[in-house]
Amino acid sequence: MAVVHTTEPVVHEHSGNGMGFLMGVILLLIVGFLLFFYGLPLLRNTTTNTAPQVSVPEKVDINVNQK
Repeated sequence: MAVVHTTEPVVHEHSGNGMGFLMGVILLLIVGFLLFFYGLPLLRNTTTNTAPQVSVPEKVDINVNQK
């Protein structure tokens, strides 16, 4: 005798239309652009720790004669 199993079909309730995924991708692109545009130059400037160059004249002429 054959045994027949009947099951209810699984119904997935999907009320979203993908707008959350689209907003997430757009937000991820914006954050990536900001990191590339502002973050990389900031990191590059912190790795090159060079002292500022100050130009000092060799001779200073101070006239202290008062008339």
